[in-house]
Amino acid sequence: MSSTTRILLVDDTPENLDVLSGILEDLDCQLIVATSGERALELATRRLPDLILLDVMMPDINGFDVCTRLKGDLSTTEIPIIFVTARTDDISQGFRVGGADYITKPINADEVRARVRHQLERQAMLAELKSFNRELETKVRERTSELTIANRQLREEINERRYMQDRLNYLATHDFVTRLHNRNALESFVSELLARIQVQDVDASFLMIDIDRFRLINESCGCIAGDELLRQFADTISGLLTRNDFFARLGGDRFAVVTYCDEGDKGYALAQSILTHLQDFNFQWEDRQFKLAASIATVPLTRTMVSYDQVMLAADEVIFVAKQEVRGGIYSYEDAAKRSSLHKENINWASRLVDAIHNQSFRAYFQMIEYFPATRKEDAPQYRLEVLMRLWDAEHQRMISPGEFIGPAERLHLIPELDKWMLNATLSFFTQHRELLEQMDMVSINISAFSIRETQFAQSIINSFRQFNLPPQKFCFEITETQAIVNVDSARHFMQQLREFGCHFALDDFGSGFASYAYLHQLSFDKIKIDGIFVRDMDSDASHYAMVKSIVEMAASLNKEVTAEFVETEEVAQKLYALGVRWGQGYHHHRPQALNYQALETLLLNKVQQGS
Repeated sequence: MSSTTRILLVDDTPENLDVLSGILEDLDCQLIVATSGERALELATRRLPDLILLDVMMPDINGFDVCTRLKGDLSTTEIPIIFVTARTDDISQGFRVGGADYITKPINADEVRARVRHQLERQAMLAELKSFNRELETKVRERTSELTIANRQLREEINERRYMQDRLNYLATHDFVTRLHNRNALESFVSELLARIQVQDVDASFLMIDIDRFRLINESCGCIAGDELLRQFADTISGLLTRNDFFARLGGDRFAVVTYCDEGDKGYALAQSILTHLQDFNFQWEDRQFKLAASIATVPLTRTMVSYDQVMLAADEVIFVAKQEVRGGIYSYEDAAKRSSLHKENINWASRLVDAIHNQSFRAYFQMIEYFPATRKEDAPQYRLEVLMRLWDAEHQRMISPGEFIGPAERLHLIPELDKWMLNATLSFFTQHRELLEQMDMVSINISAFSIRETQFAQSIINSFRQFNLPPQKFCFEITETQAIVNVDSARHFMQQLREFGCHFALDDFGSGFASYAYLHQLSFDKIKIDGIFVRDMDSDASHYAMVKSIVEMAASLNKEVTAEFVETEEVAQKLYALGVRWGQGYHHHRPQALNYQALETLLLNKVQQGS
């Protein structure tokens, strides 16, 4: 026990109090005595003892009433009470009024100490339990508070993350400038719509809108003005659309609308409404004012359209034809073919070229380049050839010449894929037949000026030569002078890399463009191929003969080797030789053949026999 433990002894007989005090003296407790019920109530309320030994029979207030009043007071209700009585009948009533135990008279010292110890230990355990409970409740409150704060923070983080995710999703599917849907969102929408069209009766049309004067405004007023024009244009067109229409910016000055339409309309009514509205649209920037116009292509979304790429390629073709005609008009997929000089089958070059690349429908051909002196037994024979590309048309069982598909391929930015295919096919062939390459003086391969714009294209060619382990000195790349050579510095860097590696370069179709002579000075061409338009009839057309003569003389002054294209008659060959041209290419010498071992070996063998 502890000296701080207080026990209240209540009895109206002093002798009984002395006996109890003597018995409890060795418990090392603080004893408090009361000789009446009223005094017991006062001391219990003021001193709050840990245990009360209460006599039942007292003159003023009996023990039962005292216990009842103590249990009714919140401050004393939990104090355990042991009744002290000589009557066994009092025991049951004592428990009813809230007593915890009893001691019978005459008093037995061991019983008193045992019952007192039990109650004090029980009280101590209850106090300790309450302390633990209070600590637990405190911890629970603290933990609950922490969890509440953590939950609030977690909800804030979740809300912030949800906001960021929604923001990222928005940015991934919307154009930054106009806030319209972007190309990714358009692709997803069109792909899903095409899938529905395959199984449902849905009439829809795809409109591609090309702003005709955007570049003028963008370059004359600046990019900020261009962005503002795009925003105003988007807002203007959005006001003409329904909730079901899907409006997106493709990039640059091109927009797209997917609209549901009545059968037979094919989106024409919406396109006409857009053009009519643009007639009253004026864009003002500072002190300048611009009228705006647009070309619109309409492509019906039918079951023949199975992919987003097919729709886009068809729309691109229609827009291209539209811009060749009068700008500011509406052109349907069908009308574009009728209004242009192209045949109906040629309007679909986009999907045809994509399918051809996927299905490996291209073929490698070759045409020998004749060395004139060797035919007259003046010098040792030399053999050169140019590798040519053909496209196999499985539907019509015919071979398509480059003149038909190279233009569309350049327009659709597919030409780099074709150039890479041609290079790989050529190097692969001569890797398998190195003995044929050893007999060749040089092999020429055409490269489009569009391809040399790619920053990694030169390194890709070098990697291919290393992969196939072929000598680059045996190969010459022919580049046609076109408007595509817009960046002379990038073209110069491309050629310099490959020339240092060992390759040769020829300027193809020389004389056909205004920039031909400038390119000879700016770019490191070491060979010239005269455009066949001057060569073909130089024996009968004096102006063409003079043109060829001037080119040959100029090339000689610059120490550039000359090859003449479209040599189709002996008379032309004779005149070329007389002018000093030593290489000729055309049907007079050789008609193109499929590039295979048997054809090339036979041709070389025949030339060796002719020269011997």
